Amino acid sequence: MSLAVLYSRALAGIQAPLVTVETHIANGLPSFTIVGLPDTEVKESKDRVRAALQNAQFKIPAQRITVNLAPADLPKESGRFDLPIALGILAATGQIPGDKLDQYEWAGELALTGELRPIHGALAMTYNASQSGRSFVLPQQNAAEAALVNNATIYAAKSLLQVCAHLSGHEPLPVYQNAFENDRDSSSSAYPDLDEVKGQVHAKRALEIAAAGGHSLLMIGPPGTGKSMLAARFPGILPPMTEAEALESAAIQSLSQGSFNTDNWKKRPFRSPHHTASGIALVGGGSHPRPGEISLAMHGVLFLDELAEFDRKVLEVLREPLESGKITISRAARQAEFPAQFQLIAAMNPCPCGYLGHPSGKCHCTPDQIARYRGRISGPLLDRIDMQIEVPAVPQQELMKQQTTGEKSSTIRQRVEKAHQLQLDRQGETNSRLSVKEIDRLCALDDASENLLKQAISRLNLSARAYHRILKVARTIADLAGIEKISNQHIAEAIQYRRLDKQ
Repeated sequence: MSLAVLYSRALAGIQAPLVTVETHIANGLPSFTIVGLPDTEVKESKDRVRAALQNAQFKIPAQRITVNLAPADLPKESGRFDLPIALGILAATGQIPGDKLDQYEWAGELALTGELRPIHGALAMTYNASQSGRSFVLPQQNAAEAALVNNATIYAAKSLLQVCAHLSGHEPLPVYQNAFENDRDSSSSAYPDLDEVKGQVHAKRALEIAAAGGHSLLMIGPPGTGKSMLAARFPGILPPMTEAEALESAAIQSLSQGSFNTDNWKKRPFRSPHHTASGIALVGGGSHPRPGEISLAMHGVLFLDELAEFDRKVLEVLREPLESGKITISRAARQAEFPAQFQLIAAMNPCPCGYLGHPSGKCHCTPDQIARYRGRISGPLLDRIDMQIEVPAVPQQELMKQQTTGEKSSTIRQRVEKAHQLQLDRQGETNSRLSVKEIDRLCALDDASENLLKQAISRLNLSARAYHRILKVARTIADLAGIEKISNQHIAEAIQYRRLDKQ
């Protein structure tokens, strides 16, 4: 047999398109050529494969070896094609049987000794392999994350020799079994508890509404009022992740970090980039596009502390994903799309010194300084943030209490889960994702509520986007109360969460 055909996967964003690895052995001067738009890492495979085969005591034919990675117009990167290339040479030269190769998909980087090294993106590749009905053979270190895909058949190997023994029938590889139950639910105990935050009843109420409806939230207040503490405890009141959400979130993290830590399965990610982060760090990029912070926060929380300290151009990149829930990264040679359905929680000071409105009267900022400081955040971006609240300084008597009287995160989470499930049963998505037609259908107002909202639009000069966001928040407030119709009370509370529109 002078031709062998195997299957592997490339990575294009979060997708893993099929790659056919064709290996042909022909008479002629000895050579080793890899074609099919390989990058430098893939071109170097021939040296790794040659050394691995020699050290595993296999014969390398003194003939013309041609490896084609099809389709030819799809860029190929990383060392994951080492294993299928090596197996293709062995099958084409008859050193291993080639009759069962099409039942599997293969990925793994080879050490010069023939050992298999881990690859990145194993979760995305496994998911796509399972859809094709083929089993997936990959390095031992990637097996745990790959097995998160429930319907996938995984074979984990430590070396090239183990794979060859499996194909020859001498020592079949066992189907990899997960060491833990991947249907376990994340526990709110994995996060700090909200009852540790003293006072701030208004802010806690806003967090509960944001968690129930998937709304974005901006907290404005002096230093030391608990904004960061509140944000860090926010994931603990979010509803549990579904299997599909957990798999999508884990796949993105696998793409970025090289592997996914299975201890974080079904735990909502909490990303908190520093305010010196660049636009590429937030949205992703690179010659081979990788996900940024907004995608790594998929189905979780993106916390931007000191929002006004971020570069204005960096913040503007958030406008599109906040609306569409995805980000498209375009480069000269390729384009990649990453999902970006995250919840934005942001915090900022009210002025450059931070003490505007503080009881101490420390602030001496001029109106121009305050205007310039807040002007770092554009109106269109603020318009896209559903809720904007003030987090004032905690009174001294409240701060010095030995015991807190606030609710625990677990209690709040129960109400959030109930309201969240109500939304899924009614429209199949959270209120923050409602379209204009769905808003008209699900957020109908009586005369009193409509008049109140008209007055707010007139006095606050609200945009159409702000109007729709008030209705969405009011819908969530009604859902938390278990009420079908939005009332005057719900609209009034929703308007209170547009803090910056009032200034």
